[in-house]
Amino acid sequence: MTTTTTTAEQRWAQFFRYGPYALLAVSAVVGAAAADEVMSPGTPYAAGALALAALVLQVWWQLTAAPGLATPSPRGELYYGLRTVLAFALTWLNPLFAIYASIGYFDVANVVRARLVRPALIAVAVTMAGSQSGGLPPGSAVQWLLFGGLFVVNAGLSTVFSQISNKEAEHAREKAATITALERALEENSALHAQLVVQAREAGVADERRRLAAEIHDTIAQGLAGIIAQLQAVSAAGDPASARVHLDRAQALARHSLGEARRSVQNLAPAALEHDTLPEALAKTVAAWAERTGVHARFTVTGTEEPLHDELAATLLRIAEEALANTDRHAAAGRAGVTLSYMGDEVTLDVRDDGKGFDPSDVQERTVEGGFGLDGMRARAARVAGEVTVESEAGAGTAVSARVPLVRHD
Repeated sequence: MTTTTTTAEQRWAQFFRYGPYALLAVSAVVGAAAADEVMSPGTPYAAGALALAALVLQVWWQLTAAPGLATPSPRGELYYGLRTVLAFALTWLNPLFAIYASIGYFDVANVVRARLVRPALIAVAVTMAGSQSGGLPPGSAVQWLLFGGLFVVNAGLSTVFSQISNKEAEHAREKAATITALERALEENSALHAQLVVQAREAGVADERRRLAAEIHDTIAQGLAGIIAQLQAVSAAGDPASARVHLDRAQALARHSLGEARRSVQNLAPAALEHDTLPEALAKTVAAWAERTGVHARFTVTGTEEPLHDELAATLLRIAEEALANTDRHAAAGRAGVTLSYMGDEVTLDVRDDGKGFDPSDVQERTVEGGFGLDGMRARAARVAGEVTVESEAGAGTAVSARVPLVRHD
């Protein structure tokens, strides 16, 4: 385990050492290729000078910082602040330099002290929102609305990632305390001690990472997809009233996603199940999805409804959300159906659509998102002794079926 940990630290150290150079180079190349489209005459020279200054700053940091992973310090905060200012100025001149600015999301915890992490992330969020909304400064009322909405999204993500980082740090401290206690108790048997430490670390870290990865994918990723769709609709809106409707939907999705992310960090059940039963939550989820996507969708319950254990209900709800998200992203469907069936000692959830279908054996080559979504659904079902099957073929739609044992609520 020590070798594995050291290797991971070395990889992160290499990323923080060479990543800024790579992102700056990519930004410069892409920005230069699109300079005629996104930059005013004369500004390429200013951008070149600022890019050179960013390169000099990075060389200075590399020569003066301690080798390996850096630790928060005033020197690191000076470096981070200057780099953020340069990235903002470059993005002002050419929105594509936001590629370089994104490094601020990754290494903030390594160079900035805890009390300044959130302001630092918000500063990066301003730059990213400016680029995503079409460049700085916004040139119209619609662009200002887009900038505001995207800033809320980026700032919200920064807050969520900061909370996740703090939560993981707390877990790490708790595990470290447990490991220290084990080391004191097992000093006379070093072989057994090493085995227990390896198992505890691997099991705890792997399980927490899998849980957080699945929750982030099912909450933040899906929420962002919906937010982006609504913000794109703002640009195509023909009047302020229509644009306002899409902005309100984007804001509601952002608040919902942020709430779900916080609940995921705290390992709580989805908000939809806080006051509703699983059938009620599924009915609302399907209706909201249909309204948002414009796809005709129907929800049906068969069998005698039973109060399910919280973990089972949460698993089926998340699988339904992911299956519907996949339908929206990939199927180009006109109709969809969701059926929840209580069948004796098991519960079945079926999500069907009449879309273009696909070859399930080739799903990993279709899209990264699609493969991760199916794997995530299968992993969720497996954690509660269930299974997920997928039936599909080109032009014949897709059917996702999840089966879990019926365990009643205590």
